[in-house]
Amino acid sequence: MKEMARLKNLIRVARGEKAPDLVLKGGRVLNVFTGEILRADVAVHDGIIAGVGSYDGPAVIDARGGCITPGFMDAHMHLESTLLSPAQLAKAVLPRGTTAIMADPHEIGNVLGSEGIRYMLEASKDLPVDIYFLLPSCVPATDLETSGASLSAADLKRFRREKRVLGLAEMMNYPGVLNGSDPVLEKLIAFRQGIRDGHAPLLSGKGLNAYIAAGPRSDHECTMRAEAREKLRLGMHIMIREGTLAKNLRELLPLVNPRNSRHFSLVTDDLHPHDLMKRGHLDHLIDRAAAEGMAPSEAIRMVTCNTAQYFGLKDAGAVAPGCRADLLILESLAPVRVRSVIKRGRRVFHEGVLIGDETSGAECARIGAMNVRPFDRGALAVPYEGAPIRVIGLIPDQVLTRQLVLEPAVRGNVVVSDTRRDILKLTVVERHRGTGRIGLGFVQGFGLKAGALASSVAHDSHNIIGVGCSDGDLFTAVKAVEEMSGGLAAVRDGKVLARLPLPIAGLISDRPLAEVARGWEKMRRVARDLGSAPAEPLMVLSFLALPVIPELKLTDRGLVDVDRFAHVPLVAGDKKAEKV
Repeated sequence: MKEMARLKNLIRVARGEKAPDLVLKGGRVLNVFTGEILRADVAVHDGIIAGVGSYDGPAVIDARGGCITPGFMDAHMHLESTLLSPAQLAKAVLPRGTTAIMADPHEIGNVLGSEGIRYMLEASKDLPVDIYFLLPSCVPATDLETSGASLSAADLKRFRREKRVLGLAEMMNYPGVLNGSDPVLEKLIAFRQGIRDGHAPLLSGKGLNAYIAAGPRSDHECTMRAEAREKLRLGMHIMIREGTLAKNLRELLPLVNPRNSRHFSLVTDDLHPHDLMKRGHLDHLIDRAAAEGMAPSEAIRMVTCNTAQYFGLKDAGAVAPGCRADLLILESLAPVRVRSVIKRGRRVFHEGVLIGDETSGAECARIGAMNVRPFDRGALAVPYEGAPIRVIGLIPDQVLTRQLVLEPAVRGNVVVSDTRRDILKLTVVERHRGTGRIGLGFVQGFGLKAGALASSVAHDSHNIIGVGCSDGDLFTAVKAVEEMSGGLAAVRDGKVLARLPLPIAGLISDRPLAEVARGWEKMRRVARDLGSAPAEPLMVLSFLALPVIPELKLTDRGLVDVDRFAHVPLVAGDKKAEKV
């Protein structure tokens, strides 16, 4: 009966027979269905838009001079990449106009499994930004490393009834799909009634047909226009990604036209704290699209109704009767300038100020202690075996690497870092199960002239990864991360010069964006002072442990030849060393 009464009241408000709870008065409304911008009031009752037209009521928000739009929605984001807890992330993105995020908790899933997903659900409850989840499909990502957890189809199915769980996150294991792997197909079948996101970089032809036929209906990995066009023609929803590392907007945006635009969304995927602080969130992507020649109203469609429709959120993404009153008043469309944010019919942000207790969110517990078996610096020594070694060669601005074979620098009977040739020792220390596994290798192109860097953010299993010019500094940096229960550390001459604690699973801070961004910037600055060549050294370091992106990577179990999808020894045997 309550529902009946609410509906009757909503109808009465829409008809003008009953005063609404709130009226946004005197603004212009962006109609995402037609692309028009029309002068109209918006009447809100019980958190729902009752009508768009001419309305009056006792509570009014003056929208004169502003444009009323739906709240922005990020269709694909890894919250962990921001290093922020859900509550702190909500505080950071709300002033940018974001009112909903579709998150893949893949990173915390690889560390803590079901406990990590449960934590994310609990920590994101009752926030002024709706955080929906798609369940991570690939935990662990491979068997070439030691992950903190394993999630089967049965484990994931336990979360299907959660209100904010929409389906299965990016199915990265497309070879498993194409080869008919039972565990992979079980997950796709388990979520056949929900959303099944895709992840199939460069997949084409019959293989792409087979992948789509199995269920995935979106892709955020397109890097070339022809690739996105083929996937679009086969019915995929294309998520154009513009994050901290992967920037595909300029290449893909020319594919969008009035006939197909409803099949596109703009997404961030991975967004680091300094980018969020300096550039913004989806507001920045809208501005970037406008700079490339797209009408701002069209770009806004790609972060509102297009996303809502893909995810089956029929009451979201538009300023229309029956939709949720998640609304923005924009001072300007180009560039995007947010004056006010209304969430569930209540104003939660206005002219630079967050409003109300609900913006604070729940306190975030610290979870996921380090479990590193004790070791000393001697465990980092690499005996010289009288032969060339395999070296990971960095490719600037790429997560791809090359496999090099080089003569090592030797001191006594051990292989050491060689700063003259920019060949530095790399280590991955297992931190989940206390196995004592320590992977050792070398990398060229990092540029450090002194000191060491270490991090517990190391895709995808997030063991502790470190790079350094000496075993002593490398050992100190790794131990600093362990002692913080996770985080980032920079060391020189045995002294920790900078640290950024990440006490939540070794991935996430419990501090506000401004503090985390300052810590990240200090880490980058110290890394540059130590000689780092990459502009984002901690990000580059984190991907050197990812054994699914070619050619050579390092895990706690040793070097991985990704093309062969197999471990290979450090010593290259009879392979001829390259001249450097």
